[in-house]
Amino acid sequence: MADLPILVVYYSLSGSTRNLALALARGADSVEGCEALLRTIPKVSAVCEATAAEIPDEGAPYVTLDEVQNCAALALGSPTRFGNCAAPVKYFLDSTSSLWLAGSLIGKPACVFTSTTSLHGGQESTLLSMMTPLLHHGMLLCGIPFSEPQLNGTHSGGTPYGASHVAGHNNNTQLSAEEEALAFAQGKRLAELALRLKR
Repeated sequence: MADLPILVVYYSLSGSTRNLALALARGADSVEGCEALLRTIPKVSAVCEATAAEIPDEGAPYVTLDEVQNCAALALGSPTRFGNCAAPVKYFLDSTSSLWLAGSLIGKPACVFTSTTSLHGGQESTLLSMMTPLLHHGMLLCGIPFSEPQLNGTHSGGTPYGASHVAGHNNNTQLSAEEEALAFAQGKRLAELALRLKR
């Protein structure tokens, strides 16, 4: 039997959200019977004629609706923009109407993750805003339980709503030890839930 595809989708400009995605993917890959599929979301433009190459110059390939439809679980990540997800993530979510009409994501587990410049930059509101469309899709949301010791000890990112990172005003994209551990734990938990539901 093929490994269950755990789709880790993110939008990242500076690399912070991408680093969280990589840690989540490592967590998912640590679960036997699961395989992380890392994908990114292209930029949007106010210029109507602007188009992006079909394959990004670097990093993960762009996500497709077929990959979302066929995944066993979904992790969705975005940097924070004024307490909400970035426009490309919202644009991507708005493109999933066909999956909603078909009920393609009903009953699949999902989680969310984010990064901010400042400690109080709207991480939790961003995570909650990304959960709303996933709930409309009928997905089963999983966060990070307080049984993860780093959640009680972090002085950087990490919330019960999802993994997070604080880059600071110097734009430090490197995850702290707590942030990395929590993102790994969330990816592992998501994959374990997908396996349990599959069985």
